[in-house]
Formats: sequence, structure tokens, C-alpha cells
Amino acid sequence: MANDPIMIELEGIHKRYLLKHAVNGIDLQIRKGSIVGLLGPNGSGKSTLLKMLAGLIYPTSGSIRVNGREPDVRNKTQIAYLPEIDHLYGWMTVKETLRFISGFYGDWQARKAAELLETMELEEKMKVRNLSKGQRARLKLIAALSRDVPLVLLDEPFSGIDPSSRAKIIRSIIQQFQSDEQTIVLSTHSLNESEPMFDDVIFLQNGRVKLYDTAENLRSDFGCSLENIWEKVYA
Repeated sequence: MANDPIMIELEGIHKRYLLKHAVNGIDLQIRKGSIVGLLGPNGSGKSTLLKMLAGLIYPTSGSIRVNGREPDVRNKTQIAYLPEIDHLYGWMTVKETLRFISGFYGDWQARKAAELLETMELEEKMKVRNLSKGQRARLKLIAALSRDVPLVLLDEPFSGIDPSSRAKIIRSIIQQFQSDEQTIVLSTHSLNESEPMFDDVIFLQNGRVKLYDTAENLRSDFGCSLENIWEKVYA
């Protein structure tokens, strides 16, 4: 990992709120061309870290570099960010939603969006309000993966959805991933299905990095799956 080109570099990152130290001294390098699992229980700092990488919030102290520059609100040309919250308009159709989102980004790939719609089994004419939670999650993922950017940040894309939808989403991420051009950082609790796609894995605890290595090295060192490592780390 040490000799690979770096997409993300964090040095001494802290994020404090009035009553909470959400991120507590993270030093980290994430290599280009990898799919990285960002793991940890609720409150471990995953969402806060992703928001800082996206330039939506700023660290209290420390420095962040994403593809060589400090992230800020102008970084939309470099980063696709899928938040855990649902930001879709119920009165729009699937087609209208994607057309609306595409208007914000010059890097939108219409052909890729069409391919993902077919893969995700979504109908263009369906109203967003009539979609199931799993279908809405798939639509949000299409919006993130249809952009031609070096960094994709996915915050709990499988949260609360059925196993069938999780499987479709994971297959689409793997199929659409361009390892020579993109880095994906994905936070999740759904390790059972998502484990095979991770190149590297970060375990967070109380705003700190508990473990960070390649998935292969971690499985070798612990002699078990990432899911079982989770149970040992957070027991």
C-alpha cells in the first residue's frame, strides 16, 4: 500500500462539536484505484469523516487532501457523495430525478445512467414516492455512480434495505468500478454481502482508526472473515 499513489491524505484530523469529539486524531492515507470499506458502529465517526472528505464540513484541526487539494464546497467536480439521508423529491419520476441531478454536473454520463437503470431494474416512469426503500436506495446510487469523478463517497448505501436490493447495488458498484480512474470509500454495517468487494478496510472506533489494512492482510492476520473481525473488534 505504501508505494501506491495516494487519493486521500489526512493528518491529525479532529472534529469537535459542542458536546462531542466526533473525530479524534486520524492520520490516514487511502490509495487511488481502491474500494475502501469504512466500518464501525453508530457514533464511530464514519459519516462525519465522509462529510469532511466531501467538503461539506471542515475539520476543527488537521489537514485533508483529496486528489492533491483541500476539499471544499467547490469540489463537486472531483467528488460524488451519496448521503445516508434521502434527498429525493417524491413528486418526480425516476427519469425526471436523474435529469434534474444531471443538470448540476458537467461530468454526468447519460449512457452510464441508462445502463445502471437497467441493471438496477428501475422504470423511468415510476414516481419516486411510489418506490420502495430499496428502489430509492438504488436510484440514489445511480445518481452517484453516473458521474465521471475520481472519488466516490457512499454513506450507508445499504441501510435498511432488503437483501435482494443490497445484492443488486453491490453488483452494480463492482461492475461500474473503474480501478484505474476511481476510488470508492463506502461506509456500511452490511459486511456479509459487501465484504468481497473491499480492497482495503478501515475500522473506526470513537473517532479513531482502530484497524486499517488490506482486506486480504486483515483476513490473514485474524484468520477469519471481516465480519468475524468486526465481532472481535467491537465485542
